[in-house]
Amino acid sequence: MNRINKPSAQFTVAIAAALMLAGCGGAAPAEEPPLAGAAIGGDFALTNSAGQTVRWGDFAGKYRIVYFGYAFCPDVCPTDMQRVAQGLKELKAKDPAKAAMIQPIFITIDPERDTQKVVGEFAAAFSPDIIGLTGTPEQIAATAKTFKVFYQKGEPVEGGGYLVDHSNITYLFGPAGEPLATLPTDKGAAAIAAELDRWVN
Repeated sequence: MNRINKPSAQFTVAIAAALMLAGCGGAAPAEEPPLAGAAIGGDFALTNSAGQTVRWGDFAGKYRIVYFGYAFCPDVCPTDMQRVAQGLKELKAKDPAKAAMIQPIFITIDPERDTQKVVGEFAAAFSPDIIGLTGTPEQIAATAKTFKVFYQKGEPVEGGGYLVDHSNITYLFGPAGEPLATLPTDKGAAAIAAELDRWVN
């Protein structure tokens, strides 16, 4: 015959008290960002449009949007950058203080053509808040590797020049340089604004 042990009165009261505490006043655990703990990002030494050396640590304390692309990209890069700029603009209209905590950064993967002047003009065409960065081919290769970004020179195009095949991931990093999430540039500015609002605090 199986014997069923009944819980003691003290045990029952303790469980009930714990459930009551969990139900009222107990703070829910913070949601973990999708990229938490990922080995993405890190120090670099690149050059801005003014010819100054810029490092990852220069943005300490700021949330950072990072996008790798190139100024001569015919479609994807301009579209993504425009949506990032519009998303930031929407967030700024809703919560200026939160938007001020974010630094958008454009890093070229085509240093042969994207000079300091070119990356500066490309970034500024979308927003004066976006910093454009370039560097030597070796610096760009090392930075792309650190940020887990793929790129390679593609086919020549009619009239001269060439395309560059690359991954178009828009990263969001936290104030300590930690990866948080990717931004849904494929879903438009409103979706980007919502995702920024979700993780920036």
